[in-house]
Formats: sequence, C-alpha cells, structure tokens
Amino acid sequence: MTLFALCSKAATTVLISSTLLLTNAAAETRVTYKSAKSTSSYYQMGVQIAEAMKKGSDGNVIVTVEESQGSVQNVMESAVRDGNFVFTTPPALIGLARDGKAMFKDKSNPAFANIRALFPIPSLTMHFVVRNDTGINGFADLEGKTVLLGKGSFGAKEGAKYLKLFGLEGKVKIADVELSNAVPALVNGQIDGFVTAGSFPAPNVIEAAASTGVTVLSLSDEQIAATKRTRLVIPAGTYAGQSADIITTSLPVVAYSNTGMSDETAYALTKTFWDQRNSMSTGAAWWGAVSPAMLANINTEIHPGALKAYEEAGAPIEAHHR
Repeated sequence: MTLFALCSKAATTVLISSTLLLTNAAAETRVTYKSAKSTSSYYQMGVQIAEAMKKGSDGNVIVTVEESQGSVQNVMESAVRDGNFVFTTPPALIGLARDGKAMFKDKSNPAFANIRALFPIPSLTMHFVVRNDTGINGFADLEGKTVLLGKGSFGAKEGAKYLKLFGLEGKVKIADVELSNAVPALVNGQIDGFVTAGSFPAPNVIEAAASTGVTVLSLSDEQIAATKRTRLVIPAGTYAGQSADIITTSLPVVAYSNTGMSDETAYALTKTFWDQRNSMSTGAAWWGAVSPAMLANINTEIHPGALKAYEEAGAPIEAHHR
C-alpha cells in the first residue's frame, strides 16, 4: 500500500509515478544514508531502505548506508555534509541543535537551520517485558523483583527514569546482565523482566514470547504524561500470547536531509519510500507501524520536495512543516 492509498484513494489519480519522476531526473542519483551502529536494527532499516529505493526507482536511486555512533553524531555531521545526504535522528534533537542546548551546548552551527525532514521511520518503542509466572501485572508489582535494564542505551536510561517517576527507585533489583542476554536470563529465572527500546515488533521480545510466556506492561495516561514521551499503541497480536493492545511510549525517529538536496531528489526519495513501504513491511514487520499520521511527530520544516509528495497525496501537513 502506498502513501497515497494510506492517505486518500481519491488522491491517487493525480499522482505522478515514481518511475516517471525518476526518469525525468538524473539518470542515476546517489544518496548517502547515515544510520546507526552496524549491529542495530536502525542500520538494518537503512539497508532495507537502500534496497527499496533501488527497486522502486528501477536502479535510478542508489543509496549507500553509512554506520554512525548515534543520532547526535548524525546531526553534527549534517552541518558539514551537503547535497544528497540523509540521516536519522529523533525530531527533538533538531530543536536542541538549533538552540545550542543540552548535548549541543557550545556546538551550535548556522547550518542546523538548513535541516529538512523527509519521512518518518519506526519509532524507538519502550517495552517492559515480564515473565507471566512472576505475577507482575503492572508497574507497582515490580517492587521487590529483579529487572534487567541493560547499560548505556536509550532503553536503559529511559527504563531507569520510569522506575524513578513511578516511585520504584531503590525498590527494584537491577540485574547486572547485558541486554543481549536478556532472553536466556528471563527463561532460566535469573530475572523477572527486562526493559528494551526499539522498533516494534522487537526481535528480543518476539524471542522471549516464543520461549516463555511474557507480558509487556501497559502505561496509564497519567504515567505517559509523566514521561513526557509520545504515546504509542502496539496492536494486539503483535507478540505471541498478546490478546490486547499495549499502551506504551516511544521516541519518534525521522529521516532528514538539508536544503542542499534538490527538490526533485527529495520528492523521489519520499515518494519511493511510501510506494515501497508495504513491500518492506512484508519482510520486516516494523515498517507496518509507519503511517502518514506520524508526520505529526515532525516539529520542524519538511523539505519542499517531500512536501510536494505529501500535498499531492493529501497527507496531514501542518503550518510549521512549510
């Protein structure tokens, strides 16, 4: 299903096919996609996007995926990379970079004002996973239990933050185990639960659900408000044994470029991405969670070329996107 079908069936009649568009553009367009660590799911997504762009453009768009150490590096590098450079980062970091705040203190650069959004990719989604036989049905039940947070990751930091927010700091035993060992530790009873953040369905949660009965805890509206994160619903049936929707939080992630990218290239990338989204989701379920509604997570300007594709499709565009 394309973006156009996702937004409005009526809009499809006025759209130009991506193949025709790319034929009218340069014979071959080369794009660099700055992603994440090569061991991460986001690097894997970058590879999938590269394959989808090549397929959807009949080989006219060639995307090279570059490894990075994370979103902050990506934003910093965007200031010195021009032209067909695409990078991924949570939208909140763009505002911080422009204002020279937090991790960008004393690192402000006028070039940050040139950053422009292209399309959303799967969000970092919080999962609090517990073994069914522990009797844990909500966050209050974590008191006295052993939970694996991992070390240094977004999920670990976010998990520790939530335990503090929900009055559980010092009341939960934090396991000294690497997140990569979470599933075997859960199965053999070393831990009662673990926290992980990644696009859903998360591979380690799939494995845990298949290996032993698990529950992914839902957050109340009050808890979500306290976290100051974006509410996200993991639909029932996403994981084995999951009979109801899971209400949790997420950190949106978006693919960006800058004003150095031509309108034609930004249009081609954006339209081809949405044209190929459904095909990508058959091979990697996390793409199925990406929808035009996620444009609401973009809090800065969208590239004019991408904006053209969204306007043609009748996608939900807001004033600050222009």
